[in-house]
Amino acid sequence: MSSPIRVLVAEDQSAVRAGLVLILGSAPDIEVVGEAADGERAVDLARALRPDVILMDVQMPRLDGVSATRQVVEEGLGDVLVLTTFDLDAYVFGALRAGAAGFLLKSTEARDLLAAVRTVAGGEGLIAPAVTRRLIAEFAAQPARTPKADPSVLDALTRREREVLACLGEGMSNAAVAERLDMAEATVKTHVSRLLGKLELRSRVQAAVLAQQLGIRAGSDRGTEV
Repeated sequence: MSSPIRVLVAEDQSAVRAGLVLILGSAPDIEVVGEAADGERAVDLARALRPDVILMDVQMPRLDGVSATRQVVEEGLGDVLVLTTFDLDAYVFGALRAGAAGFLLKSTEARDLLAAVRTVAGGEGLIAPAVTRRLIAEFAAQPARTPKADPSVLDALTRREREVLACLGEGMSNAAVAERLDMAEATVKTHVSRLLGKLELRSRVQAAVLAQQLGIRAGSDRGTEV
């Protein structure tokens, strides 16, 4: 059997944290390796435990979830799955810039929480499509917060990579991209990894936002295959 997904839960409300731990612990393929009630503790535990996924609340004492996410991502300590109430958490945009791998509503069902953890642990950054698309749309619609993207950044991408980027902009998973573009899922993962590197982005969500900002749509890519 493969090793269980190791999860660190960072949530300052003890009752909510206990509920998350209970749900995660009910899955045979997931192991909660640590709990943190503030951002500083979350970073310290991430350094010590090196979990696969950090379930991170954005509003926490001592160090907020955005700053904690930035440190975790910069140090490569694990993938961050952000917990948000969405309508109230303005910090969610900062978490996106910081490189969070995914976003999840606190009101989500238990089965969706488990699925989200598995998705992020498997290298998929976009989870809960309805949430992701709304997040991308709101982020991209705020010019005061987001500098206008330069279309020339796409020049570094191959035609196929631009097609994959367009699919990410629609909030598609690797499996969905593979089906849309008629390629193997492993090949999609390779293209995603390469385009993130070329564009100097930290996460698939950031790539999706870029695609939205530039108005990239499937079939609208320009140039030839490199």
